[in-house]
Amino acid sequence: MKNKEKEKSPGTLLQEQLGKKWELAWKDLSTEEFVKVKEISDDYIRFLTAGKTERQCVTLSVDLAEKAGFKPLDSFSEAGKISSGDKLYTVHKNKTVIFFVAGRKSIEEGMAIVGAHIDSPRLDLKPSPLYESDDMAFFKTHYYGGIKKYHWVTIPLAMHGTVVKKDGETINVSIGEAPEDPVFCITDLLPHLSQEQNTKKMTEGITGEGLNIIVGSQPYPEKDLKDGVKLNILNHLYTKYGMVEEDFATAELEVVPAGAARNVGFDESLIGGYGQDDRICAYTALRAILDQETIPERTLCVILADKEEIGSVGNTGMHSRFFEGAVAELIDLMAVKKPEIAIRRCLMRSEMLSADVTAGVDPNYTGTHDKGNAPYIGKGMVLSKYGGARGKSGSNDAHAEFMGKMRQTLETAGVIWQMGELGRVDLGGGGTIAHILAEYGMDVLDCGPALLSMHSPFELASKVDLYMCYKGYKTFLA
Repeated sequence: MKNKEKEKSPGTLLQEQLGKKWELAWKDLSTEEFVKVKEISDDYIRFLTAGKTERQCVTLSVDLAEKAGFKPLDSFSEAGKISSGDKLYTVHKNKTVIFFVAGRKSIEEGMAIVGAHIDSPRLDLKPSPLYESDDMAFFKTHYYGGIKKYHWVTIPLAMHGTVVKKDGETINVSIGEAPEDPVFCITDLLPHLSQEQNTKKMTEGITGEGLNIIVGSQPYPEKDLKDGVKLNILNHLYTKYGMVEEDFATAELEVVPAGAARNVGFDESLIGGYGQDDRICAYTALRAILDQETIPERTLCVILADKEEIGSVGNTGMHSRFFEGAVAELIDLMAVKKPEIAIRRCLMRSEMLSADVTAGVDPNYTGTHDKGNAPYIGKGMVLSKYGGARGKSGSNDAHAEFMGKMRQTLETAGVIWQMGELGRVDLGGGGTIAHILAEYGMDVLDCGPALLSMHSPFELASKVDLYMCYKGYKTFLA
């Protein structure tokens, strides 16, 4: 005879009624959603594998958008009009792209914006990178963004980028991803000879000037030549690409981890790969606007920006005016009265989700978070009311009213979410593009998935968090 289920005590019932415990998102998935998680995860892995640089992400995103019916903004400029339901995009310097869907309401009433970034920590080649030492050829690098330098030694590396030659010809370089390609590597000391290195701080064991990539060891086949290995590399580059050494000065060549993004774990519940900060948000935001099936009430916008990892500077970072310029063009083509006032009203009345990742609790490294206010892998999209560092320096700090509105929106749509901070007070913190858009007066909230091993060559994300971010961004844009 089965035991009767024990009745819950009044206190237990009250705890359930008044308290809140963030649960694993997997538990609440329907059969249909499990299928959707797999579909979107498989597609994301392909996107992450192919999009190793910001230029590649722009190309991939535009290809997907055009298949979904999006057209360049220039084509609407030629027609002289934008109407409700029109889908358009604009690319800036091949490193930033913005997508719009024109809504039924006047754009003066504001837009629904999701903004992410598509640059990631990496190694860039110096303007004069090639040198020879002890009969080996190397490329010198300058790291980009926040990295742990020791992560980048003794792993296979690929090289991607653009070279503008003396005659003005532009060539694209991609080496190290195809099975038949060579890869590159930064060496490290063996344990037998690293006693002095082992006594240094982790930040000093590998130096920035020590991140030199080995690119060859075979000399040019002519005796008694000085720097014959370097010459052989130059000859290879000239034969394959028509490059000479001076062309490095007008090149953008990025060194990134080689290889594909992968499923992780026996249950394949995680995705591992380079650049998930912040391409996991870029992909889900892009999919969210591409998958909209009806004409929206307000104009929709997705921004995929460059340079966030170094402060959103430069003419492709969010501190640039490319976004404001694109909105101004929309307003002009929508024939809105008093466009100089309309653009200010539009931006002030807009709402934005700053789609960026945060650091999840890692059981291997305790003490990094206040666990009662920490984000966890597998518990859904993380809402971060504020970021910044120390006393919220550099933070947006979303208002309670907008937090409440987003809470109701997500819960109504069945989006599983959690709250979280990026580390303990005075230990963690980080910046996003949120405060930059908030300068226009719009409401902005940081939200995205939690990652493990963030800013490393192989970051980890939960597939269910990926799905909940997609579902959340799509709901917000609907």
